[in-house]
Order: sequence, then C-alpha cells, then structure tokens
Amino acid sequence: MDDFSIIELFLQASLVVQAVMVILLMVSIISWIVIFERYFNLNRIKEANKLFEEQFWSGKDLHEIYIGIEEQSNEELVGSLRVFKSGFGEFLRLNDGQQITIEDLESVNRAIRVSLAREEESLMHHLPFLANAGSVSPYVGLFGTVWGIINSFQGLSDATQATINAVAPGISEALVATALGLFAAIPAVVAYNRFASESDTQLQQSSIFGEELASILYRQTVKAKS
Repeated sequence: MDDFSIIELFLQASLVVQAVMVILLMVSIISWIVIFERYFNLNRIKEANKLFEEQFWSGKDLHEIYIGIEEQSNEELVGSLRVFKSGFGEFLRLNDGQQITIEDLESVNRAIRVSLAREEESLMHHLPFLANAGSVSPYVGLFGTVWGIINSFQGLSDATQATINAVAPGISEALVATALGLFAAIPAVVAYNRFASESDTQLQQSSIFGEELASILYRQTVKAKS
C-alpha cells in the first residue's frame, strides 16, 4: 500500500470504479455545501424568531410591529415573522372599513396555516438530498467495492502465479470506494437528523405563535363587538 497513493489507485482503477469514486466525491462536496447552508439558515431563523417574539410580547402596538415588518424584504420574513405578517395582514384587510365578525377569523386562521406550510417547506429545503445521500452513498460505494474485487480476481485468474501482490491494487481501489461511500454518507446522516430535529422545533414554535396570535385577534374581535 505504501507504493500507491489515493490518486494512483484512482488512475489505475477500472472505469466503473472511477465513476463510482467521482460520483461519491461530488455527493460529498454537495452535501457539505448543503450542511453549511442549512446551518447558517437555521441560526438566522432562530435569531429572527427570538428577536421578533421579544418585540411582540413587549406590549408594543401590533400595528406598529406590522408596519415595521412590511418594510423588510421577503428574505428576512422567516418563522414567526412570516406567520404574523400573513395573519395580521389578513386581519387588517378584513377589518378595513367594516366590522369584522367571528366567522371572518377563519380567513385569518387559513392565512396562518398557509404561512406555516410555506415555512415548513422552507425549513425542509435541501434536507431530502441529505437523506438520500446518507442512505444511498454506502450502497454506491459497496457497488464499487464489489466491482473492484471482481476485477481483481479476474486478473488473478490470468496471472501465472497467485500472490497477494497480484490482487492488492484491485482490492485497495475497491476498499477506497467503500471508504468514499462512508465519507459521503456519515456527515449527511448526522446533519439530516440534527437539521430535521431543529426544523421541527422551529416549526412547532411558529405554530404555537400562530395559535397565540389567532387567540389575541379573537379577543380583540369579541371586545370590539361588545
């Protein structure tokens, strides 16, 4: 093995094993790009939720909060901010120039549910790729391993003398394919489990906020009618 580097093993491998190695390397690179993107995105959402809910529960007028949110770009509207803008915006639309009824609040609840669905879609973005990479990569690497071992024994059958040196290069390239499969799969699986759990937590937090917002708007409507 000392006589062979990873690059030499790759160059001496069969085309099938080379293709497997290239695919696994690309999957690993893309997985790490997704991991970093999801990490920073989730941190941004958590920080935005924390700051917004501190502002919301500080007793500040909801109209002032809504006006401030309207000035923000769509990229900044995440989590509870998105839920508040959708729900309270629909409430203001219904309340524009007319007396809002309890039945009208169903439209507000619908707007909140739609915003939560969009938030879930945003949180789960790219996570299916990590799940697929984590589950498929080991089998792709195993395929390269089996193919490399088959080639090694085929070469051994043509050799005049059966020695370990005759099969060592082929087995080595086969094991490299296995290692690359695990290298691509392990980070993807760990990242998927963590991000899926954190996404569920953030979605649950936004869902609870949506229910609290609907309850506040319901009380305001009842108070206005009485």
